[in-house]
Amino acid sequence: MELEMDPGEKRLNELGYKQELRREMVFLISLLSYVLSDKVQTIFSLVTLFKTLAISFSTMTLFTGITPLYGSSLLYAGPASLVWGWVVVSFFTWFVGIAMAEICSSFPTTGSLYFWAAHLAGPKYGPFASWCCAWLEAIGLIAGIGTQAYAGSQTLQSIILLCTGTNKGGGYFAPKWLFLCMYMGLTIIWAVLNTFALEVIAFIDMISIWWQVIGGLVIVIMLPLVSLTTQSASYVFTHFEMATESTGISSKPYAVVLAFLVSQYSLYGYDAAAHLTEETKGADKNGPIAILSSIGIISLFGWAYILALTFSIQDFNYLYDESNETAGAFVPAQILYDAFHGRYNSSAGAIVLLFVIWGSFFFGGLSITTSAARVVYALSRDKGIPFSSVWRQIHAKHKVPSNAVWLCAAICILLGLPILKVNVVFTAITSICTIGWVGGYAVPIFARMVMPEKNFKAGPFYLGRARRPVCLIAFLWICYTCSVFLLPTSYPISWDTFNYAPVALGIGLGLIMLWWILDARKWFKGPVRNIDVPNGKV
Repeated sequence: MELEMDPGEKRLNELGYKQELRREMVFLISLLSYVLSDKVQTIFSLVTLFKTLAISFSTMTLFTGITPLYGSSLLYAGPASLVWGWVVVSFFTWFVGIAMAEICSSFPTTGSLYFWAAHLAGPKYGPFASWCCAWLEAIGLIAGIGTQAYAGSQTLQSIILLCTGTNKGGGYFAPKWLFLCMYMGLTIIWAVLNTFALEVIAFIDMISIWWQVIGGLVIVIMLPLVSLTTQSASYVFTHFEMATESTGISSKPYAVVLAFLVSQYSLYGYDAAAHLTEETKGADKNGPIAILSSIGIISLFGWAYILALTFSIQDFNYLYDESNETAGAFVPAQILYDAFHGRYNSSAGAIVLLFVIWGSFFFGGLSITTSAARVVYALSRDKGIPFSSVWRQIHAKHKVPSNAVWLCAAICILLGLPILKVNVVFTAITSICTIGWVGGYAVPIFARMVMPEKNFKAGPFYLGRARRPVCLIAFLWICYTCSVFLLPTSYPISWDTFNYAPVALGIGLGLIMLWWILDARKWFKGPVRNIDVPNGKV
C-alpha cells in the first residue's frame, strides 16, 4: 500500500529538500497513523501537535526566565514596574509570534529562521540575510543552553544550601568550582540525551508541559496561601521603589527599562517548534499553533507566577541581605523559604518547590540543546560554517545530528569557564542569548515586511493585508529589546559590574561580518537544495 506523503514533507520537497531527519519524534505513532482509521489518524495528529507544543513550551518554560532575573528586576524599580512590565512585553510579543507563525506555516524545514530569511529576502539579498540570521540564531541558542545550565546550577546551589541547614545554620554553599561542575554536568547530560535518546526526549517534553502546568499551579496557588502575611494589592500593582544605593541607578525611566528585562528575557523561544518542523507531521499547521499557544500559556502563567512571588514577599530588604538563609544569592528561594518556614518552621516545602523549578530548567536546557543542534546542522548542511562536513553528519542509528549536538555543548562549556573568576557571567550570557536569539527573529520578519506579496506562497496561517503593520511593530520591538540588553545594569561601572556582552558580541559579529566580506560572500549561497525542483519554483 502506497503511503500518502505528509503535507509538511511535500512542501519540504517543493522547497528543494529531501527528508533526512526523523519526521516523527515517536516512530511508532507515525507508522500507526498510516495504517489505522481516519479517526485514529486525527487523534495521532493531535498527539503530534501536542508534542510540538511541548517542545516549544519547554524551550520558553514557565520558570527559567522569570526565576533568575526576578530579584534584580524587582530591585530596580519595585513591584509595580515588574508586574506591569510583564503585561506590556506580552502584548508586543504577540506581534512577533504572529509574524513568525505566518512564515512558519509557509516554510516547514529545519533551520527555520535561517531558511526563512534566505527565501524571503530573494535571490539578491538571500545569502547575506541567511548568513546574518543563521549566525545570530546559532549564537543565541548556544548561549541559551548556558543560561539554563547556569540558572539550573544556581537553583541546585540553593537546594543544597537549604538541605544542609541554610546559610545561618552552617549549610553548604557550593563554591565556584563546584558550581562550574554542575554547569558542565547539566550541559553534558543534555548532549547525551540529544544524541542517544530522541524518543526519550519526546517523552520528557510531554512530561515537561505537565510538569510546568501542574507545578506552576501548585506554586501560584500554594505560595500565597502558605505565607503568613501577604502584600496588599496596592503594594503589588502600584508601589514604585528604587534602590539607588544598591544599583547606582537614579533615573526612574532607566530603572523601569531595566525592570522590564526579566519579561523580555522570558518571553521568547517560541520558535523552537519551527526548528523541529522537518521532524513533525503536519508542520505547516502544527508549527504556527504551537508558537501561538506557547505565547498564550506562558503569558498567563508567567504573570500569575510573578504575582504569586510578589504577593508573598515578607520583608523586601531582607531578600537581599547576604546574611539571610539563602545568602542573598537567590531571591525566589528566599521568598519560598520565608513562606514555608514561617508557617511550618521547616524548609521542606521550599525545597520541594525549588526542585520543581529546577526541573523546569532541566527541561528548558534539554529543548534548547535540541534546537541549537538543529540550527547548527542546517547551517553546516548548507556549508556555512568551518568543517561543515563534520557537523552535518547524521548518526547512522539514531538519525540525529550528533556532531552538531556536541559542538554546541563544547561551546556552551567554554562560555561557562569564566564562572571561576568573573561575577557577572550570567548577565553577559543572558544578554548574548537574548540579542542573538531575538535578533535572529528580526531578519525574516523584516524580509517578509518588505518583500512583494506575489512572491510569498502562503501556508494555512496567512495574515493578508495585516502582515505589514504586524511585521513593522514586531521588528521595532525586537530592535528595542536588543538595544536594552546592551545597557549597563549597575553603576558605577567597574570590572565587577561591567556588562561585557556588547564587547563580546561586537568582536564575534565583527569577525563573522569580516569573514563574509573577505571570503564567504564568494561561495555562501544560503540554503542548498538536495532535491531538484521542477521549474525552479518554491
